[in-house]
Amino acid sequence: MSSALRTEYPFTLPRGYVDDAGTTHREGVMRLATARDELTPQTDPRVRQNPAYLTVLLLERTVTKLGSLSAVDTFVVESLFASDLAFLQDLYRRINQEGHTEATVSCPGCGNDFSVDVAGDASGRS
Repeated sequence: MSSALRTEYPFTLPRGYVDDAGTTHREGVMRLATARDELTPQTDPRVRQNPAYLTVLLLERTVTKLGSLSAVDTFVVESLFASDLAFLQDLYRRINQEGHTEATVSCPGCGNDFSVDVAGDASGRS
């Protein structure tokens, strides 16, 4: 049984990026970060001025697909709703530090614990 390294993670944004034409883009793909992805933004003047901008640059580099957009750039990341930005930050942390996209949750009705994949197949459309 071969277990290949998983390097791409599909996701569904909670709200989605709305482009200038009014199209909402929710389905995307994030890839694993490389050392270069983490190091290169450190020298960017925008990060030196505002360390929180590191998040924007990391997501720009690792979100490889979002809906039908031709590219995901800093403008797209900066234009995300706060809930979508938080979602992508959490996804980045999960796949790059923890190595998975699963979270353990408890059923409020019966109290049983189970795992859900927080990256994909989100059925709660807003």
